[in-house]
Amino acid sequence: MNDIISPFFSLAGRSGIVTGASAGIGRAVAHILGHAGATVYNFSRRPTQRDIDLPWSERVIDVAVDITDEVSLSAAIADIGEQQGIDFLVNNAGKTRRVEAHEVEAEFWREIHSLNVDALFRTSQLCYPWLKQSPYVGRIVNVSSMAAHLGFEGVTPYCTTKAAVMGITRGLAVEWAGQNILVNAVAPGWVKTNMTATVADPQRLEKILARMPLHRYGDAWSELAPVFCFLLSDAARYINGQEIAVDGGALSFGF
Repeated sequence: MNDIISPFFSLAGRSGIVTGASAGIGRAVAHILGHAGATVYNFSRRPTQRDIDLPWSERVIDVAVDITDEVSLSAAIADIGEQQGIDFLVNNAGKTRRVEAHEVEAEFWREIHSLNVDALFRTSQLCYPWLKQSPYVGRIVNVSSMAAHLGFEGVTPYCTTKAAVMGITRGLAVEWAGQNILVNAVAPGWVKTNMTATVADPQRLEKILARMPLHRYGDAWSELAPVFCFLLSDAARYINGQEIAVDGGALSFGF
């Protein structure tokens, strides 16, 4: 039975990019893809942080690049594409910080949209020529958020960027379906990362967890990253333009 099922989930022979994979969700995703057989390039300004006990994969390769710098981003993508092709892209890089809407400065507004929206779209564009040539069917998986659907106090700029991510996901899914590319998104719930810590104080987290059906954080490695692995595998070749919420039931419950 394993010999029949396992080929549907193997990523052996594939190569691709995960942005912002030096820590948090991106790091877990990159290394689980490596263990599934893929060669993974971590596009990040910083090298992978080895501050936690994670099953590391030697198939994850750090590439120092600021994805908001189009010149260096284009060169890095072209280098990988010309050498071995690009079969998948996981647009994970993103940022947020807690600030009341009436105090949001124009500089921060531009900064968060530049990374969370503009760089995501441009990276997808630059990978397009290689993705459409992938013998495995090219894949893009964008990291969305519950904030694309629900309002959260103190993070309105982040909410707007994640709503935009879903617009890009659906638009590209329709436009590129005939170009051998599938585009989907994953919306993580409350997974314990450094980003989570920046936007929620203990009182707020207590309130959030109380209203989440599973009443606990998710685990990036064992409960979130495998969903990305699935979406990049042959088992998901008929899934396009979708968002999978891995949130412990939070979206169903609402806030």
